[in-house]
Amino acid sequence: MDHTIYIYCDGACSGNPGPGGWAAVIISPEGTVQELGGGERATTNNRMEMTAAIVALHAVVERPEKVKVYTDSGLLINGIKGWIHGWKRKGWLTAAGEPVANRDLWERLDALAQAMKGRLSWGHVKGHAGHEINERCDVIAVAYSKHSHPKLYSGPAVGCGYSLLEPGEEHLHKPKPKGEAGTRAKPKGPAVYLSLVGGRLERHRTWDACKLRVHGTAGAKFKKVHSSEEEREVLKSWGAA
Repeated sequence: MDHTIYIYCDGACSGNPGPGGWAAVIISPEGTVQELGGGERATTNNRMEMTAAIVALHAVVERPEKVKVYTDSGLLINGIKGWIHGWKRKGWLTAAGEPVANRDLWERLDALAQAMKGRLSWGHVKGHAGHEINERCDVIAVAYSKHSHPKLYSGPAVGCGYSLLEPGEEHLHKPKPKGEAGTRAKPKGPAVYLSLVGGRLERHRTWDACKLRVHGTAGAKFKKVHSSEEEREVLKSWGAA
């Protein structure tokens, strides 16, 4: 018998910022399923992604079993597995010296992760890739973002309406391979500098051009990226995706 609690979570927002919704599905070792969901009138997609994980983990934090969380949020995965350690060392500042966005939620998520240290793990599932539980979470989150209240299931796994299988390889984001010892890693693409000022995004070929736009401008954001994937992650973290 698998003595692991599986959690799937997702967030959605209409407008970003705008009305949002979150959702989670908790599958217990004893064969029960619990769907959770909620919404806020004014929020962002990132806050809803994080809220879904926080609420779900809070529901199982006192249990002794291992817990595996699946999310399609790259920000959530990268943040809780990597970035958060640097943020805390720097007094909750980013590498660019700016305050970490949504610090209140990151601190709550970090406290739960620390309380479950050694038995909590994370999986990055592809969004809209056909995994039925991830898709179900999306349906619930979107419904709440539109001020609807979908019927949430709570009961035996038999009859819940979807299978309880873990994501297959086709549903998962695979870690990028690192250069092996003694070999050179695959070169990155040409650098592009992103700047966000007053809600307007611009792309620059040189740091000097980017610096000219952001230097001395309150609230300006900037970041160097090497690929469209990196750009998408940055824009999502800025709430500008």
